[in-house]
Amino acid sequence: MFIYVLSFFIVVVDQLTKYLALKYLSPYQSIAVIPDVFHLSLVRNSGIAFGFFGDRANLLTTVVIVCLLGLIILAFQMRHAGLLQRVALGFILGGAVGNLIDRMMYGHVVDFLDFRIWPVFNIADSFITVGVAMFLILSFRKN
Repeated sequence: MFIYVLSFFIVVVDQLTKYLALKYLSPYQSIAVIPDVFHLSLVRNSGIAFGFFGDRANLLTTVVIVCLLGLIILAFQMRHAGLLQRVALGFILGGAVGNLIDRMMYGHVVDFLDFRIWPVFNIADSFITVGVAMFLILSFRKN
């Protein structure tokens, strides 16, 4: 249950921040929070990481749904795993659901966090990245 509650919290935060971005930012508008370091820039990403495969939105949505079903099954199987493993999976699951909601509602993912040295991303992307990094680190950790 912990994984699902954590995932739900991440989805709520992700969708709330995207709602605010859509409400207060215009497409391709950039607001400097810390000039030349951190900006808020609304970008509609129809692809996956860095906009790859943007011309295959329907295929991407199908792949994401299949992967999400796999993550839900994995979450059930990992219900007795260690806390860090469950947190990592909760991060990935929550981020994946957040971005899937965007794909289903808008046909693209809403990105708005712009650090100028990296492509624009969102909260869901951040949780997916941290969750995958946690899984990798934990898989190399000695028991």
